[in-house]
Amino acid sequence: MVQGKIIKGIAGFYYIYVEGRGVYECRARGIFRNQKIKPLVGDNVEMEILDETDREGNLVRILERKSELIRPAVANVDQALVVFAAAKPKPNLQLLDRFLISMDRLDLPAIICFNKKDEVSDGELDRLRRIYAGCESPLLFVCARSGEGVEDLRRLLRGHVTAAAGPSGVGKSTLTNLLVPNAGMETGGISEKIDRGKHTTRHSELFRIEEDSYFFDTPGFSSLDLVGVGKEELRYSYPEFRKYEGSCRFQGCVHMKEPGCAVKAAVEEGKISRERYGSYTCLFQELQEKEGRRYS
Repeated sequence: MVQGKIIKGIAGFYYIYVEGRGVYECRARGIFRNQKIKPLVGDNVEMEILDETDREGNLVRILERKSELIRPAVANVDQALVVFAAAKPKPNLQLLDRFLISMDRLDLPAIICFNKKDEVSDGELDRLRRIYAGCESPLLFVCARSGEGVEDLRRLLRGHVTAAAGPSGVGKSTLTNLLVPNAGMETGGISEKIDRGKHTTRHSELFRIEEDSYFFDTPGFSSLDLVGVGKEELRYSYPEFRKYEGSCRFQGCVHMKEPGCAVKAAVEEGKISRERYGSYTCLFQELQEKEGRRYS
């Protein structure tokens, strides 16, 4: 029995990297299916070797997970890299905020990375910088096509197991190829008709950047539900609001229609981004409607 790490899973096969020995193609034992346990890329596992020559084996046991993400479905991550394009496609900032909220609920640090900085003006870059200035996540602007900013990104990934996530067509696979030159990830363009990325990554895959630094490339997504978040708790996932907690006139203020709200005053004074506050109100109303349907 040897230990390894799942680096890729396709059509019921799991590719397990064993330090000093290489990659083995494995099937998972039926016990996982019977217990409704799905092995995830990033899982540390025990496997038995069936054929050393052909590098085949059986996945026998999944070791305890330090963390688990649903979207993307990966395990043992200690930070997330949320990648959006500054343009082409135009960034859906509410989708970005949904991801940040999901990571906050899991207590996982997130890095915000806007690719294709060469496609927009300095004024637009400043606008995006102002919007996310108070969210406490490192903010990077890169150009994967020229390599600008990639070394700054590499420094933030060093010593971490990082999952990249974001819509299709924003350049995640291109960034992966720059960070891991032998990755050979397929890259794609943008559908002009719908201004969306074409799906090129169809499965999650784990790459070793350098010693103790690993990077997941994952499939793109165009929507993300907030799971396990209630409207009353939503405000805690906006770091900009935290310094005003307890300063509102009413205890338990959710920063919507209440008078004497310190958060709304901070928005009016320009201390909190109007775009971020607008995102909060939209998501609050969405959760309110969802909860109303649940109890009606």
